[in-house]
Amino acid sequence: MSTWGRNNGEQTPKKNWSLEEARGKLETYCSYQERCIWELRRKLFEKGIQGQAVDTIIAELEASGFVDEERFARSYARGKFRIKKWGKGRITQELKGRQISSALIQLGLSEIDGDEYFATLEREAEKKWEKTKEKDGFKKRYLVTQYLMSKGFEQDLIQEALFPLISQEKD
Repeated sequence: MSTWGRNNGEQTPKKNWSLEEARGKLETYCSYQERCIWELRRKLFEKGIQGQAVDTIIAELEASGFVDEERFARSYARGKFRIKKWGKGRITQELKGRQISSALIQLGLSEIDGDEYFATLEREAEKKWEKTKEKDGFKKRYLVTQYLMSKGFEQDLIQEALFPLISQEKD
């Protein structure tokens, strides 16, 4: 629902949560999908809750198991890799943006099997190679490499995955 009223573009205020309401709503929010503390802080700020109350609510949610940053990092890495076909670089950047520690990021990335990772990269490279309608081999290689790098795959692995496609095209 929009926060804009129909009265000459005036903004209607968002409904702020009480502390009890916030606790209940965040329990539901965390039950639906794994969340990190950064997301919870953002949600609380949007609903007008700040200061010590935020820390108290988050501590209670952690103690009751509704939020766990390690569980979040592992779930996030698995999900973004399997569903969105993101590489480790993109997953790392996104987790850093959510203020997840380096140690937890490494634990999250450990959820990704190396063989499955490379096989996914090969499939993504092949799909993009087939879709790219560039005649110049260097430009085509550049475009496919840029695409795969934007998905977070590592340069050396990309070159390894592209080698058979480039060789095949020369034949």
